[in-house]
Amino acid sequence: MDPAFLAVQALSGLSSASSLFITACGLTIVFGVTRIVNFAHGSLYMIGAYTAATLVPRLLELSFGPVTFWAGILASALIVGVIGVIIEVLLLRRIYGAPELFQLLATFGVVLVVQDLVVQVFGPQDILGPRAPGLRAPVEILGRRFPSYELVLIAAGPIVLGLVWLLLRKTRFGVLVRAATQDRDMVASLGVNQALLFTGTLFLGAFLAGLGGALQIPRVSANTGMDLSIIAEAFVVTVVGGMGSVPGAFLAALIIGQLQAFGILIFPKSTLVVVFLLMAVVLAIRPYGFFGRAEVIGGTHAVGIASRTPLPGRSLILLVVVAILAAFPLVADAYLLKVATEILIFALFAFSLQLLIGVGGIVSFGHAAFFGLGAYGAALAVKWYGVSMEAALPLGLALAALGAALVGAFVVRLSGIYLAMMTLAAAQILYAVAFQWVEVTGGDNGIVGVWPSPWAGGPVPYYLLTAALTVVTVLLLKRIIDAPFGYSLRAARDSEARAEAIGLKVRQHRWLAFTIAGAAAGLAGGIYAFSRGSVDPSLLGISTSVDALTMLLLGGIQTVMGPLVGAAVLHALRDWIMPLTSLWRLLLGLSIIAMVLIFPRGLVGTVRDRWEARA
Repeated sequence: MDPAFLAVQALSGLSSASSLFITACGLTIVFGVTRIVNFAHGSLYMIGAYTAATLVPRLLELSFGPVTFWAGILASALIVGVIGVIIEVLLLRRIYGAPELFQLLATFGVVLVVQDLVVQVFGPQDILGPRAPGLRAPVEILGRRFPSYELVLIAAGPIVLGLVWLLLRKTRFGVLVRAATQDRDMVASLGVNQALLFTGTLFLGAFLAGLGGALQIPRVSANTGMDLSIIAEAFVVTVVGGMGSVPGAFLAALIIGQLQAFGILIFPKSTLVVVFLLMAVVLAIRPYGFFGRAEVIGGTHAVGIASRTPLPGRSLILLVVVAILAAFPLVADAYLLKVATEILIFALFAFSLQLLIGVGGIVSFGHAAFFGLGAYGAALAVKWYGVSMEAALPLGLALAALGAALVGAFVVRLSGIYLAMMTLAAAQILYAVAFQWVEVTGGDNGIVGVWPSPWAGGPVPYYLLTAALTVVTVLLLKRIIDAPFGYSLRAARDSEARAEAIGLKVRQHRWLAFTIAGAAAGLAGGIYAFSRGSVDPSLLGISTSVDALTMLLLGGIQTVMGPLVGAAVLHALRDWIMPLTSLWRLLLGLSIIAMVLIFPRGLVGTVRDRWEARA
């Protein structure tokens, strides 16, 4: 290839890496101190871009020049930093004592709220910011033109790295941040004001996110999709570099920038997964990233301590629920039966995740991989082999179980956020395969014509089939949870070292749990495929995994009825309440935040805890 072209491409990769590092650096610092997996970090990045695209042009009208431009960029970042403090004071500070996964759910609610607020404040149109004064003309590098602003971005990354290093090494605040990253409990024991430390850390993280977004305005327009487009890559940078390691994030951003710059030239179809492939390879070799160390977000603090006092009359409650499900077709029309069928399917999907998170402390961000494998397995069996629904459902389940067994062999070596991100990488790789392997999967059009057998074709028979399969599978999973195998998973969740010391084969048990959960999710995916009549790559997407996690957390971890209640609540919000207003994201986000604040253990979990407290 032309050396000049390679040089320009490498510089473009460095520019992207620098921008990505500035944003991911804030996420790394926030997680290191607070242990919050902050999904709202991308929203702060988006606010920074919108604020700069609006503020900088007005400042330039008053005084045109480089100083005014860069002052506007810094002012925008400071505004975002203040917004980060407001989020910390009003929301996060109230739930620091809640399980970490509920904190994650609260930040997801913030993402939804910000998406609608941005549209209301800045308008629905994309906003293109002004070009930087003095940096409008390109420069020539080996005979090829290259934007001069990109060179400034290349320098911005090392500058931010140096300033953050000085802050962390030469100031008392930096010492406290590094100490909290190593041992937060010890810092609290020494009398450090943790509330003030967390507030300062959130300001710094939000400032860096806002700065990363503000620096983008001369090159890309501010748009409402910026938050989700950056957050996945920022998480990958943070995990690959090592959670809490700023130098690790810088190195990871450099590698990802070059992979994105040259990967598209060598493997054009790899653009969807190159970042996740890198993460999967790095975590397979170094389980804690480049410079990270073991971090456990599983265990009791991530999911809450299991209840030891069973509710009275559990068998009676179960019989009542089964009776209601069986009698529901007598009072429901075809639409309600369709909605109830989807609720049951997703309740089964969420309960399969219950075995991993609630019992094993294995947090999965990519559980949609097995839901989608089950759906595609059943659909491909119908399309290619012409089998009936009765044969296709077990084939989909088997494919999901096989996929879970293969993925589980890698992820059980990991723990905490590293394990969760490895599952996300697996799901994204499978999503890319389904999206791009058009000859087999149909690409983005998916596979159509996946209908149930004639005897189950009507809404009532298919609802009853779904209800029967869901109840039987949940009871089987509950039997596994209550068996000695389930108690061994709890032991490993609460203390892996002690579990191994008494002779438990922790990795083997976790791998088996991962396979069982994947099989159950695959069954749910197969049922869903026949209920819709088609499958498409979205079943493997991040949004499907988030839905399962949201349903489980809303209903309550470590409860039998939690996934069903969570699925019903989420579907009710989406199908009946959100169509009433165009601000449905705002309404859904506020609902999720309110539920986290009022029911910090989930709806069923909080009711159970209050019942036990009264007893």
